[in-house]
Amino acid sequence: MKELNLHTPEGVRDIYNIECAERKSTISRILDELHLHGNHDIETPTFEYFDIFNNDKGSAHSYEMYKFFDRNNNTLVLRPDMTPSIARSVAKYYADEALPIRLCYEGHTFLNAPQHQGKLNETTQIGCELINDDSSAADAEMIACVVDCLKAAGLTEFQIEIGEVEFFKGLIKEAGVSADVEEKIRDYIQIKNFFGLSEFVSSLDIPENIKSVFDTFDTLFGGAEMLEKAASLTAGNAECNLALERLNKVYTALSFYGYENYVGFDLSMINGYDYYTGVVFSAYTYGTGNPIVKGGRYNDLLKQYGKDAPSIGFAIQIDDLMNAKARQKINDVVIPEASLVIYTIENQETAIHLAEKLRAKKIVTELVRKSKQHEESEYEAYAKANSICKSYSLMDTENVRIVDYKNDTDQTKTIKDLEASL
Repeated sequence: MKELNLHTPEGVRDIYNIECAERKSTISRILDELHLHGNHDIETPTFEYFDIFNNDKGSAHSYEMYKFFDRNNNTLVLRPDMTPSIARSVAKYYADEALPIRLCYEGHTFLNAPQHQGKLNETTQIGCELINDDSSAADAEMIACVVDCLKAAGLTEFQIEIGEVEFFKGLIKEAGVSADVEEKIRDYIQIKNFFGLSEFVSSLDIPENIKSVFDTFDTLFGGAEMLEKAASLTAGNAECNLALERLNKVYTALSFYGYENYVGFDLSMINGYDYYTGVVFSAYTYGTGNPIVKGGRYNDLLKQYGKDAPSIGFAIQIDDLMNAKARQKINDVVIPEASLVIYTIENQETAIHLAEKLRAKKIVTELVRKSKQHEESEYEAYAKANSICKSYSLMDTENVRIVDYKNDTDQTKTIKDLEASL
């Protein structure tokens, strides 16, 4: 007989039982919070045309995508990122809308990551996008929404780091360096190699004041007071000053929410996707080395799909969030009280009627026909293993044995008396 392969491919996994219940409960609470913020649901296809996600759109690299062909030989990809899909949909269905559009989603993304890195190739994201609002108030609203979502998910200790890519772009513009040099500077900053950054810029023919800023990049993080320090370093740079003013406005608005203790600033934050144009942010908590939320402003993306509209959004990485909750021992899922009705074939009709009455009372009820191959103790063990609070063993068509595992009681009642008490 051919040996069955019961393993999943590398990069994907099964999620079941209590873990699956906890995950679905967390997702439900986050979506409820997104709806409270006025977001409307949207679903986009799991796979789309390759051009929706190609490098011109600032999404994943071609070699990171799962690609295949349809019968017309069009190249299709499993979506590596949700935002381009949302942008395409908005350009198609909201082409003439000028007022704010608020959309939220839940879905899977797929990245063909290198093997043996321990990363998931299929991940779940929940997020939202705010289109047609270019204000600092919109930036703050989205970050406040992140705070509310993480609190709804059960987290109490987390931090959101906020950056501004226009600050970096302002420095690069004043430095007047080539695209290759800009990319190398960006690489040093993204991997937090500030010693290498300082050594590299010292060899460049750029203004000394710009070198000084890059030399101090490892200190450009912290609270709102850090923004004042950054402003003193870039006093003559209009682009940098505008970026810092924007962050100050965002901080002021977040203080109105009462969320200033949840946020900090990091001017070395330059998120990977090229479509970010302004404020960027990531959320961190204990128990995972990866950010559990990534987001930012992408004002130039939608015009590539035919609609010129400012936009900002974020995505919550559910897999990393659940890992963090597990390591922080946050078990906040409410398992409904369940019951088990055990019967023999002679009592099947009575058992079905009893189960339907229990379900009518919103009591989770399993029906199990008793087998001669299993002892009573096995059914008791089954009940305890599956978080069942009560079992009802039909003795005949009139009497039932009720075992309450929660309160450790065992009694016999007539079915009429039981139904009357429900």
